[in-house]
Amino acid sequence: MNAVIADHSPVAIWKRTIQPERASFAPAEARAVLRLRLSPLDLGRADELAAKARAGGLAAEEEREMDDYVAIGGALEFLKSKARLSLKRARAVA
Repeated sequence: MNAVIADHSPVAIWKRTIQPERASFAPAEARAVLRLRLSPLDLGRADELAAKARAGGLAAEEEREMDDYVAIGGALEFLKSKARLSLKRARAVA
C-alpha cells in the first residue's frame, strides 16, 4: 500500500515518528526527556542564525543550518510534549 504523505518536512516526519499525542513514556523516562536541552554552544548558534535571518542576511549554507536547528528543536519539543502528557496521565492514574 502506497500512502500519500502531504508533508515531507523533517519536523513533520519527526512528529509522525514520535507521536507526541501518545502518552507512552514511563515516569522516569518522561522526566529524563524533560531534562534534554540543546547545548549552550548550539543555543548561541541558533540565536545568531535567527538574528541574521530576521535581518535578511542568511547565506544558503546558513539557511540549511537554521533548518537543521528548527528540525531538531521541533523533534525535541514533540518529545517533551509526549513526556508531559505521559506524566500527566501517570498522575491521573495514581
